[in-house]
Amino acid sequence: MATQINDGASSSSFSPQFTYDVFLSFRGEDTRYNFTSHLYQALCDKGFNTFIDNELPRGEEISMELLKTIELSKSSVVLFSENYASSSWCLDELVKILEWRNNGLFVLPVFYKVDPSEIRKQKGKFGAALTQHEENLKDNVEKVQRWRTALIKATGLSGLHYKEGCNESETQFIQRIIKEISVTKLNRTQLFVTEHPVGIESRADAIQSLLDLKSNDVRMVGIYGLGGVGKTTIAKAIYNRIANCFELSYFLEDVKEKSSTNDDMIKLQETLLSKISRGMYIKVDSVPEGIIMIKERLCLTRFLLILDNVAE
Repeated sequence: MATQINDGASSSSFSPQFTYDVFLSFRGEDTRYNFTSHLYQALCDKGFNTFIDNELPRGEEISMELLKTIELSKSSVVLFSENYASSSWCLDELVKILEWRNNGLFVLPVFYKVDPSEIRKQKGKFGAALTQHEENLKDNVEKVQRWRTALIKATGLSGLHYKEGCNESETQFIQRIIKEISVTKLNRTQLFVTEHPVGIESRADAIQSLLDLKSNDVRMVGIYGLGGVGKTTIAKAIYNRIANCFELSYFLEDVKEKSSTNDDMIKLQETLLSKISRGMYIKVDSVPEGIIMIKERLCLTRFLLILDNVAE
């Protein structure tokens, strides 16, 4: 699929609006005054605007205010502790968080002194808590099933595990969490488009409809046209608009110039692999090997890749 870009006559701003960098989901009675408190302070010290629900009143049903807060967050740390599943509030949060992940929310599961397999298999305290919920909600079994599904789905995401009695201190573990969030925040850097973004909005709308962000299929859209008509400008605007709908995103500029030789192409592949691997350097020995490695890694995550100025 492809669309041609020409000059137009409208203007728009595409920067997504967020209130918080991080939304913390946790079981208060387990960790509020120890681990979560320390994590919250460490995130704030690093400059992350972090939401913690100390001020919100608790009730049987999760509030619309809290649901809206999740939507206004760039990322969420879900802190699973032994009594997490006993709270219907926490489980409702989790369902909303995973739902909003489809709209670009980065979700980091943190398993604090609990085994992820216990959550996935719904054994031990997690299984007992869910059984109790079923007893209490006999007239709403669909809700409990949503909770069960959300817990299983959360354990399938890439997360961090702090084991009871491990050599790593809680302070060190918190720094690992912050590192993961920091990488995510860097991935959301907005690109400068233009001082006067004229003729962008309608074309960005057209391209976004072709991408069909709700689909789980791989989508490829080409933007073509004469030099100077605004292809790169449109591509940057699209990036700014939809990058938060993906776990990772990358705008690779001047591909034609950076891939003129075999060695240049290998360096370009290594750059892309580093981005996909959250900053880890991966050596590529040949272009065919790089192609295989990129394909393998792109299959593991929801990834937005924009290649600017490509040759035929």
